[in-house]
Amino acid sequence: MDGVTATARLRAAPDGRGGTALPVLESDGPLALRRTRGEHPGETRVLLVGAMSGPLGGDRFRIEAAVETGARLSLGSAAATIALPGQHKGEARYDVRLRVAADAELRWLPEPLISANGSDLYVTTRVDLDTGARLVLREEQILGRAGEETGRLTSRLTLRVGERPVLDQELSCGPGAPGGWDGPAVLGGHRAVGQLLVVRPEFTDSPVPARVLADGAATVVPLNGPAALVTALAPDGLVLRRVLDGVLAELGR
Repeated sequence: MDGVTATARLRAAPDGRGGTALPVLESDGPLALRRTRGEHPGETRVLLVGAMSGPLGGDRFRIEAAVETGARLSLGSAAATIALPGQHKGEARYDVRLRVAADAELRWLPEPLISANGSDLYVTTRVDLDTGARLVLREEQILGRAGEETGRLTSRLTLRVGERPVLDQELSCGPGAPGGWDGPAVLGGHRAVGQLLVVRPEFTDSPVPARVLADGAATVVPLNGPAALVTALAPDGLVLRRVLDGVLAELGR
């Protein structure tokens, strides 16, 4: 018997009054979407509320979000996602597909993903932006709960702007991952890893300067086109969030 398969979909569009409407807001199984008040003018906020534990072994979860021209959407989660072992053997999948039109903005700010011992999860996040779109994307991964070893976790992030590839990277950690993932050239013994991807049209003419910060455990790198990538390592999730929030404040929320 296979695991759970679920797809949640949402689409944000201008409401004609300076705000953002949600003509599509479809929950599915354990993926429940709830609209809340936005933090910025014209913005609508949606939280993903997990209706059950997971993803477990064999589960297939997918989130699809589209933001139309003139809309502003903040998309997050109410709590951390915990990848767990389950009755069904094999890899679980969690796929996120984000599409943002020109003159639209998306803030994808979920709570951390925790890889519990014995789990096996492959996460893909694919972002497609039209030229002139704006994006803030945060990913945080915690390798193991307190006092336990990590599960197997593979995470791939791709970004296209105006149909042009800008970023395609993958990190695999835990049992069965390629050798050296915990060595000094990759995680260096850290158990929390995160990244912040910021895309703004003004970065094309004024790129974010490359630099190293937080005692060498975080970097800011300009990408080709209107994008910047922050990568950070930390001993735990609290330190990781503090580092990423600090860089985002510098870049301007």
